[in-house]
Amino acid sequence: MGKIKISAVSYTNTKPFVYGLTQSHIAEEIDLSLDIPSECARKLIDNEVDLGLVPVAALVNIPNYQLVSNYCIGANGAVNSVYIFSDRPIEDVEVLHLDPESRTSNNLAKILLKHYWKLKPEISAAYEGSNRQAFVEIGDRTFGKHDQYPFAYDLAAEWNNFTGLPFVFAVWASNKILPIPFVDSFNKALKYGLDHRKEVIDTLPSFDNFDVENYLMERIDFDLNSEKRKAMILFLELVEGLEE
Repeated sequence: MGKIKISAVSYTNTKPFVYGLTQSHIAEEIDLSLDIPSECARKLIDNEVDLGLVPVAALVNIPNYQLVSNYCIGANGAVNSVYIFSDRPIEDVEVLHLDPESRTSNNLAKILLKHYWKLKPEISAAYEGSNRQAFVEIGDRTFGKHDQYPFAYDLAAEWNNFTGLPFVFAVWASNKILPIPFVDSFNKALKYGLDHRKEVIDTLPSFDNFDVENYLMERIDFDLNSEKRKAMILFLELVEGLEE
């Protein structure tokens, strides 16, 4: 087997993983690309890569996917980078615009609207435009924006209010069975990156009105534990229900 092709998310929340993969010996065994979440999913679905940090919602489109790590991008409460921003209360929103970079968060917004807020606004895929009254936005583009809108709904916090569970945005999954020695080395590299988050933070740019250190040390929860796996199962069940 040649180099393992990997697609990882290009957002700040993935920087510790990328650090571990590029600073350990496994770097010689992989071909790493950095993409937006929806593109990570597409590449794995289309077999352009072997392994990806993919949105949980995309798992249903990957036949016989394999979870290859007990690490993830998750949150136990507010995550501070996945929002519905709105100029009015959620119950008064007539049209919600989805984020083209997202799969999981768009579906999470739909689930919360249906089951938690029990609302039925129009859902629009048209993201750009100055007349958006409410829109989903994820990742680094949200940094420091919390106070720029009259209403900002943190979707991980709202999921926790709804279910009492943490949330998982993305997991490391493959579209084939990978060699066990590689998987072991891969997970050791991820752990190395997480163990050196302080060093990673020192290399990152600062953002106005946003605490990167708090984000990577406290807000993002990287362990794919039993509660998060339970949350994943529930989320995917509810995603299937959106089609009904």
